[in-house]
Amino acid sequence: MRRLIGVVMVLALLGASVMPAAAQQKTTLDKISETGTLTVGTRTGSPPFAYVNPRNEWVGFSIDLVEELVKPALEKKLGKPIKVEKKESTPPTRIPLLSSGAVDLIAGTMTDTRTRRDSVDFSITFFVTGAQFLVKKGSPVKGIKSIDGKRIAAQQGSTNARIIREKAPKAVLREFPDQPAAFQALVQGQVDAYTNDGIQLAGLKAKAPDPTQWVIAGDFYSYEPYGMAMRKGDADFRNIVNGGLMDGIESGKFFEIYEKWFGVKGELPYPMASQVRSFMLLQVVPK
Repeated sequence: MRRLIGVVMVLALLGASVMPAAAQQKTTLDKISETGTLTVGTRTGSPPFAYVNPRNEWVGFSIDLVEELVKPALEKKLGKPIKVEKKESTPPTRIPLLSSGAVDLIAGTMTDTRTRRDSVDFSITFFVTGAQFLVKKGSPVKGIKSIDGKRIAAQQGSTNARIIREKAPKAVLREFPDQPAAFQALVQGQVDAYTNDGIQLAGLKAKAPDPTQWVIAGDFYSYEPYGMAMRKGDADFRNIVNGGLMDGIESGKFFEIYEKWFGVKGELPYPMASQVRSFMLLQVVPK
């Protein structure tokens, strides 16, 4: 009898110590349901994906995908309206913000890589691009094979910076916290070129006071598939994000949003190649 009582007491003590820890392990869906808010880490200076426009509005392609595809999928799952709160995230800060719980989703210009998958999970790909260089007109920089000894600006924590180190070790790499700082260094002549994904460079050039002063140089020297990042192992939340994106691709809403930002009359004309469209459609799994 004493032995039975002892076992019961041990189990009770174990239960008391385990329950609080388990109770603290809330899922992203639990958090969003309780707060009524989806907190998104995104960019303030990466047009046309995510940026603050002259009217001080936070807008962009990535933001529209969240507002018009992911948010409705979450509301349907939770059975209640939610709001989207935005916080600035940069390449060095976005994974820490996600891991700490400060944001629930990264939606900007983040490349899905195998290394990053060790720390976070990604949605399906929503954009495909590759790295190039932005230079002043007449620059000798024509691509990655011509940057030995040249001062190259890149964003801290970006895949572009890592690839430059690997593929062009003789280049003088200088890293900046964000795109505006890197571009300002280029404008002031502190660097010879700024490297980033081609589509972002095109957006930067289009927004420059004199776009004719700048040239996007070189072929793609990397493959950059953009995905939305989430905390690792939260499968239910990831499935909802993916479901919202897939529904948008399947219904055509995704392509309407793309046309708004990248079509002939869009913020940055960048027609979707037929191969990319096929790739997007092939990501949609059957219901």
